[in-house]
Amino acid sequence: MRPLDKRLLRYARGTRPFLVTTVMIGGLTAGLVIVQAFLLARIIVAGFSEGAGLASQRGAILALAAVVVGRALLAWLSEVSAHAAAARAKSELRRAVLDHAVELGPVWLAGTRSGELTTLITRGVDALDGYFARYLPQVVLAAVVPVAVLVAIGTQDLLSAVLVVVTLPLIPVFMVLVGIFTRRHVDRQWTALSALSGHFLDVVAGLPTLKLFGRARAQEASIRAVGEQYRTTTMAVLRVSFLSALVLELIATLSVAVVAVAIGLRLVYGEITLSAGLTVLLLAPEAYLPIRMVGQQYHTAAEGVGAAQRMLAVLDTPLPMVGAARVGADMREADLVVSDVTLRYPDRDPPALAGCSAVIRNGVVTALAGVNGSGKSTLLAALMGFLSPDSGEIQVRSDGEVVRLSDVDPQAWRAQVSYLPQSPYLGSGSVAQAVRLGRPGATDAEVVEALRMAGLDVERADVTRTLPHGLQTVIGEDGVGLSAGQARRVALARTLCRDTPLVLLDEPSAALDADTEEAVVRALDALRRRGTTVVVVAHRPALLLAADEVITLSAPASEVADEPGVAYGPMVGPLAGPATGTAAPAWTERA
Repeated sequence: MRPLDKRLLRYARGTRPFLVTTVMIGGLTAGLVIVQAFLLARIIVAGFSEGAGLASQRGAILALAAVVVGRALLAWLSEVSAHAAAARAKSELRRAVLDHAVELGPVWLAGTRSGELTTLITRGVDALDGYFARYLPQVVLAAVVPVAVLVAIGTQDLLSAVLVVVTLPLIPVFMVLVGIFTRRHVDRQWTALSALSGHFLDVVAGLPTLKLFGRARAQEASIRAVGEQYRTTTMAVLRVSFLSALVLELIATLSVAVVAVAIGLRLVYGEITLSAGLTVLLLAPEAYLPIRMVGQQYHTAAEGVGAAQRMLAVLDTPLPMVGAARVGADMREADLVVSDVTLRYPDRDPPALAGCSAVIRNGVVTALAGVNGSGKSTLLAALMGFLSPDSGEIQVRSDGEVVRLSDVDPQAWRAQVSYLPQSPYLGSGSVAQAVRLGRPGATDAEVVEALRMAGLDVERADVTRTLPHGLQTVIGEDGVGLSAGQARRVALARTLCRDTPLVLLDEPSAALDADTEEAVVRALDALRRRGTTVVVVAHRPALLLAADEVITLSAPASEVADEPGVAYGPMVGPLAGPATGTAAPAWTERA
């Protein structure tokens, strides 16, 4: 990463005023450094060569004291503004990463280890404190102070200025070499930390299963090995940091010594005055100090710089929907047209959906059928805007208006769509809170009705035994306290409570018995009467028979060899093209 990465500053807008303030503070600091050196040289020369007493030097001493106080105040102001800017920048960057991850959708999140992402937006963002509060201010000082000091040295002794100009680049050269070596170690450290965090979180999440099968103790060795790897890489980073500080200190000391020897020899032969020589000796270390401190602060910010590269990789991931168009006011009158859509997942070679064409008519219940791997869930994710087709397009047709789904504003689109994935998540809280997550303003009566439509009547005696407090029954993280079927029904109720024009359901009857599945069928019928467009992934006959139309997809030949798609009901027309892109048909049919 470059010292001032424009991408990082673009996402952390709060740092821009701070950088301007830092430049101003750097300029004032450089001026005070030069004034301090001239005052000290004047006081020392007057005292030792001219025999001036303290009384005659009172004005210069007071001016020197004022300069010292001024430098202290500027350092304090720089520190305060740096930490305030760092806090703001970290907040903006964390929000940007979270918002972008949410907009990328569950498909992208499913391919990312939650432990690594959690570490990135917590420990990773916090590690940038050193970058914003220490490293950036020092980079600005390194660009301002040495130039001003060199000009001041040149006014006193041109040869000394030339020596400083010749030796000064040695520090950046060695700093770059050390930085390259350090970055490799920091990358290893961050990789080890990400692996440790992800593995530990996976172990904690699966601890009940591990304990059930007696494998909990076996994970100790694995966590210990990953932790030892992180310890080793961390110590390697510290070792490099200490050695690089020693190298930079040695170079700066030798450079100042070269200037001092040249001044000393010329003082002996009377080629330079004591005042000019002393001023140069006082200014020379100040020319090397800011650049040397950049190297030191780089190690403080190295972990944050490594984490920032991964944050920028997340932020640079293209969104599946980036349009700003709006669909018609009444989505209940809109048809969805899938035209020759082919879609591949990033980590898979064969397409999950190939050459798929279909028409999803408004106000009807459309079921997606087919063997496992035929792309039913993939098509739902594409309709939600979580995936962008590699070829082909999905259109929204309403009142003669045709809009490509990729051109629609994602927030406006998803506000009109309810989506139930295969594995819905329930957070901790009450049953009512879990349902109201779909529509926060829903009344108790509307929540009860949504639960009843989902087959979970909280007023029935058999349900009150498992939910003794009704809507206020507390459930744990990921639906702990509910059976698998109850958790599924609460998630379905959350989807139904939104009352949107388009509802996408991915196997809503999974983990449900026949009686509860009948309630889901009744819910589909209720949505049909509302005029809601419903697309449901279905395997079981009850849902297929409840649908107005069935779209049967065929799996790619590489996924399921010689296993044709299954047709349900009389054929209406060949609207769904083959998922393999071959001539083997997959049809839209009326049940």
